[in-house]
Amino acid sequence: MVQARTHWLKSGGALRVLEGGEGPPVVLLHGRGHAAAMWFSYLTVLARGRRVLALDLPGFGLSSSPEGALRTGENGVRFFTEPVEELLETLAPGPVAVVGHSLGGLVALELALRGKVPVERLVLIDSMGLGPEMTPLARTFFRAGPERVARTLGQQLFDRLLPPPETPLGRRLGALGYELLAVPGGRPRAAKAFNTLVPLMGGVFHRGEQLASVKQPVLLVWGEKEDTLPVSLAVEASKRLPEARLLRVVAGHSPHLERPEVVLPALKAFLEDVPEKTAP
Repeated sequence: MVQARTHWLKSGGALRVLEGGEGPPVVLLHGRGHAAAMWFSYLTVLARGRRVLALDLPGFGLSSSPEGALRTGENGVRFFTEPVEELLETLAPGPVAVVGHSLGGLVALELALRGKVPVERLVLIDSMGLGPEMTPLARTFFRAGPERVARTLGQQLFDRLLPPPETPLGRRLGALGYELLAVPGGRPRAAKAFNTLVPLMGGVFHRGEQLASVKQPVLLVWGEKEDTLPVSLAVEASKRLPEARLLRVVAGHSPHLERPEVVLPALKAFLEDVPEKTAP
């Protein structure tokens, strides 16, 4: 059974967690504007043999925003990482596997580099933080504010702009994603923190120069039709990371949501350290 809990932090504020299962812990971190609930098709499957913790990142979902200056990329990455780090030091002090999508991938990578949480495996899905590239269209969309765009367009037009996968699960995830984005009032602190990471011009915030120091096994999952973070980032990162596998999927920016029948078996095999060949 998966349960929702709110965990209060000693540093102030709270993070909402969906938690279930028993066994080796795996942490799921969502992308910009989403929440832990976007992992619902993964939660029950992974919880059959593992303890699963899916978090609302700071400022998103039902998690609060930390205080502090938001002037630089370093400020922004601390905004999203430090509350997660504090929570995991309490809830999952033993070795953990961390799965992160997009912004959540940057947080996952940062956790591994900081070393306060003993990360034993990393899964980075179309992840920020690997290099400075991001497409101009994606930068413009983020600066316009996905929450504002969703509220302005309404769900029907928003679905035309970002069509959900044409499957029953894809349509459910699309409706959930829209509901999370269209929240009244938006996510002003989280958006401001995110904007420190993604300037309109120049390189986006990244840790590319530190990838060689990541000793954990890493699974890179990337959409071949990615229109936000080029697949070349994953190819280059797979060369710099000492122990990396790259799974390229016929999908866009969210292959775990668009093609779960491909990504979930590969994810399970990686977490269990079982070699597996998966066709895109």
